[in-house]
Amino acid sequence: MTSTVPNAVQHTDAQPPITMFGPDFPYAYDDFLAHPAGIGQIPATEHGSEVAVIGGGLSGIIAAYELMKMGLRPVVYEADQIGGRLRTVGFEGCDPSLTAEMGAMRFPPSSTALQHYIDLVDLETEPFPNPLSPATPSTVVDLKGESHYAETIADLPQVYRDVMDAWNTCLEEGADFSDMNSAMRERDVPRIREIWAKLVEKLDNQTFYGFLCTSDAFKSFRHREIFGQVGFGTGGWDTDFPNSILEILRVVYTEADDHHRGIVGGSQQLPLRLWDREPRKVVHWPLGTSLASLHDGQPRPAVTRLDRTAGNRITVTDATGDIRSYRAAVFTGQSWLLLSKIACDDALFPIDHWTAMERTHYMESSKLFVPVDRPFWLDKDEATGRDTMSMTLTDRMTRGTYLLDDGPDKPAVICLSYTWCDDSLKWLPLSPKERMDVMLKSLGEIYPKVDIRKHIIGNPVTVSWENEPYFMGAFKANLPGHYRYQRRLFTHFMQDRLPSDKRGLFLAGDDISWTAGWAEGAVQTALNAVWGVMSQFGGATDPTNPGPGDVFDEIAPVELPED
Repeated sequence: MTSTVPNAVQHTDAQPPITMFGPDFPYAYDDFLAHPAGIGQIPATEHGSEVAVIGGGLSGIIAAYELMKMGLRPVVYEADQIGGRLRTVGFEGCDPSLTAEMGAMRFPPSSTALQHYIDLVDLETEPFPNPLSPATPSTVVDLKGESHYAETIADLPQVYRDVMDAWNTCLEEGADFSDMNSAMRERDVPRIREIWAKLVEKLDNQTFYGFLCTSDAFKSFRHREIFGQVGFGTGGWDTDFPNSILEILRVVYTEADDHHRGIVGGSQQLPLRLWDREPRKVVHWPLGTSLASLHDGQPRPAVTRLDRTAGNRITVTDATGDIRSYRAAVFTGQSWLLLSKIACDDALFPIDHWTAMERTHYMESSKLFVPVDRPFWLDKDEATGRDTMSMTLTDRMTRGTYLLDDGPDKPAVICLSYTWCDDSLKWLPLSPKERMDVMLKSLGEIYPKVDIRKHIIGNPVTVSWENEPYFMGAFKANLPGHYRYQRRLFTHFMQDRLPSDKRGLFLAGDDISWTAGWAEGAVQTALNAVWGVMSQFGGATDPTNPGPGDVFDEIAPVELPED
């Protein structure tokens, strides 16, 4: 690792924990945040200057929080509610401790920059009950009308272990898995870049499914079918089959699909607590200042128009008709909003960045939760001695069913169905009650002796993110050939590369990151944007703690030819 890249945390364990460190941009965001010198400063003459932050999701709130700490005045615009896809809801008429995670609900330990903020606001995490995880008492895999009960993978028929072995072989032979995983764990930047450069050039045009088909380990269609429907880690992978294999490799290299934890009390607490938090170290503002206090408790409303105006300012019109101009702005919403919900001046971005946003591919996703009187699934079936009901993976409409409890004698929650893409679109025309009825019918076929309905104590809550007007999809997933588009969006914070009349508006959010669908990507791109805004105002990082832009040229993402 070169001396200008922040040193990795010194781990005492024989095998240090992995982090979402690359492979596209191997920068240690966790070390950057933990450094005692802080993440940068601006000249005193700029203190109090306003910066628009459009979107109050995790990325927007973190960007606003860090800009405030530097002495700038973030002006946050939010169309709906603080949190974005960190959205935790309750059940009408039920105990308020019963909650449902409509968006992000499970976070891998490799999300180390995210963990910085979870720790900062004193939130607790707990193991999330994924299929076959230690936190899950039992799992049922139900395919083609045949169910298998398992507490570990050893309890499943041999074909499932064969499929797991095939996946491991496929990764090793086709994507240098062990070498890359080891290099990322050790934060060996030159080795990461060497391996990844070859793979990007080789695999950018390959689908996930095509990658499987090129492996002798997956020559059996039956194995590919089972892998798509069941997968390993969080469940089935087939909704990702049309996507670029590079997207999948980022997930497996960083162990993003492993060892998940949930946030006790709900993930939306994270942005809400940051909104209210009064930093102990803050420049310019008096102690006791928070984002909430700078906004009199409420963010500005939805943005309806963005223009580039005289003096290269970013002019923001909101839903009340209020018009304000800023020297810098950070946009953290889904990029499709810039093509549809918000009237935008073409001069905001270079044409190739507009193209990249237009080509962004979002995946659909739906969930439905119901509250129940108690975790009845832990009751033992007298005939078999097994759990009455289990975390369930199936090829039926429900696909994934998760059982969430806080103790044997307390009310609990079932996520009756969690689906993506085509499976999500099947639910779109149905009302919450219609969805629930179909789901209960499917689960009744798997568990004919279990009357789930009699345990339900409140109305279902549901979401289809593709139908949410300020999202229009759950998360970005690049298709084959989209690497170049993603690179343009991710590197947009390096605005010294842009014409002078295209600077000042910074993109952030998980869809700008290389790890869309993971909150870590929202955090990382927020920090990139903060670095960009700091530079815009003539600021700099401490020499002992260079920021992502300071080391960009050394670790920049692979650049593929355009011709």
